[in-house]
Amino acid sequence: MAAYKTLKGQSIRQVAQDPTNPVIGEIWYNTTLGVLKGYQTVAAAWASGGNLNNARAGMGFTGPTTDTAFAFGGNNGPSGNSEQYNGTSWTEVGDLATARSYLAGAGTQTAGLGFGGYQGPPNRFLNLSEEYNGSSWAEGNNLNTGRDVLAGCGTQTAGLAFGGFTPGNTGATEEYNGTSWSEQNDLNTARRGLSGAGTQTAGLAMAGNAGPNSNLTEEYDGTSWTASNTLNTGREGVGSAGIQTSAIAMGGNIPPNTTAVEQYNGTSWTTGVSLTVSRDSAGGAGASSTSALVFGGRAPSPTTATEEFTDTFNAARTLTTS
Repeated sequence: MAAYKTLKGQSIRQVAQDPTNPVIGEIWYNTTLGVLKGYQTVAAAWASGGNLNNARAGMGFTGPTTDTAFAFGGNNGPSGNSEQYNGTSWTEVGDLATARSYLAGAGTQTAGLGFGGYQGPPNRFLNLSEEYNGSSWAEGNNLNTGRDVLAGCGTQTAGLAFGGFTPGNTGATEEYNGTSWSEQNDLNTARRGLSGAGTQTAGLAMAGNAGPNSNLTEEYDGTSWTASNTLNTGREGVGSAGIQTSAIAMGGNIPPNTTAVEQYNGTSWTTGVSLTVSRDSAGGAGASSTSALVFGGRAPSPTTATEEFTDTFNAARTLTTS
C-alpha cells in the first residue's frame, strides 16, 4: 500500500491541538491526545432516543428544541398523561384536566397550550383549551370552532390553531392571545390530520386529509394563508417540527404508514433520511429541519419509540483501523 506522503505529496503533520480551520479530507496527528484525526463529512442519520413512558398516538405536542419536547394527551385512552423530554429521557408531569386525543399544541415545557381534541362518541370535536404552567394544567377560554385532528403552532400567548374535523374538514384558523381565541382567515384547502410548524405570524401547514391524503403546503403571515410548493409524498398524520423557513415532516400515513421524511427550506421540500420506525400520528420537536425529534405514533399500534435526527455536518474525528 502506498504511503500517505506518496499519495498526497506531504507527510501527516503533528500538532498539539486540532487545527481551527481544517478542510475536508485533512489528516493530522494530535500529540496531546496521541491519536490520528481527520476532518470528515458525517452523514445525516436517525438515532434511538429515550422511550416515552406511555405508548400513544394522536397526542398534542410542542418543543422549540429537541431537548425540550412536550407530549400530552393521545390514545391509548383517551389519555391526559403529559411527559417532558430533556434530551435523554422522558419524565411524567401533571395530567391534562380533560383526557383526550387528536388535539393540538403550542408553547413550551413551562408555558404550554393544548386545544381541541377527541374523547370518543359522542364527545368529539372538542373546543376545550388548557394552559400549562410547568407543573399543572388549567382550563382556558374555548376555541370558537370545536374540532379534532387539527394542527397548531406558536406560543402560549400567541398560539395558532388551524384545520381539523368538525365533522367535515375545516380550514378554520384561530389566534390565541393568552386569554381568548379569535377567528382569522381560513386555510385555502380545508383538511384534517394536517400538521404545523412556526409561529402565529409565520406559520406553516403541511399535508393532511383533504379527501384523499394531501401533499399541500400553506404559509401563514399573521393575516392569511398562501399556497406554497407541495410535499413530494401526500399523507396525513405527519410528525412536524421547525419554523416556516426550515421545517421537517416525519412519517405519516399514505396509506400505509411510512418512514418518509422531508425537509422544507421555505420554498420547497426535499427527501430526507427515512425514519427507523414507520409511524403516523406522531409528535415532533426541534428548531429546524436539521435537528429534530419524533416520538410516539401508531406503528401500527401506539408506540413509545423516540428517534433523534442530526443532519449532515463536518467534524474532526479520531481515525482507526477498524
